[in-house]
Amino acid sequence: MEKDVPIRDAATVILLRNDDAEPRVLMGQRGRKAVFMPGKFVFPGGAVDQEDFGADLPGALSPDCARRLSKECDADLVRALPHAALRELREETGLVLPSVGAMQFIFRAITPPGRPRRFDARFFLVGADEIAGDLNDFSRAEDELSHLQWVTLEGARSFDLPFVTRVVLAEVEAALTRGGPLEHVPFFDHKGETGKMRALF
Repeated sequence: MEKDVPIRDAATVILLRNDDAEPRVLMGQRGRKAVFMPGKFVFPGGAVDQEDFGADLPGALSPDCARRLSKECDADLVRALPHAALRELREETGLVLPSVGAMQFIFRAITPPGRPRRFDARFFLVGADEIAGDLNDFSRAEDELSHLQWVTLEGARSFDLPFVTRVVLAEVEAALTRGGPLEHVPFFDHKGETGKMRALF
């Protein structure tokens, strides 16, 4: 039954690159036969695994990021989400973020009912200059995402995107305009039949 589909915690990484005329983000395309969001362009990310709860974080979260997460997650999940974000980034793109220190928790979204898989995803924004190594080398990526590319925010809007990804792109653009994220993390809560936008804490 649809109502029995569990909602899994998940983490997504928005890598923001500022070494060109316009800011760019890293996106890739999910396989057309994928169970979840087939053919959609997305940011790197995925579900929290059991291993993420026991793993040591590389570096320490910034006080702001730790505060934001602690207001809506228990202590175990505060550690597991950033680890899952780094692990998924490495698996899906081959890129390595050596520390969690520059990660900003900027958005949360629950995917709507009626999907074969559902996630409670936290989105982390981080500057691409924090990545270790060549930003254009995706040779160590696994095969979950194809067409990995750096794309402008405007260019990304021409892709086949999930609705929530469009909302997050707008939030990233607003954060760039105002020089930082909002004090309150936006939350697209679609746990029930109707999605609602509200602010966390």
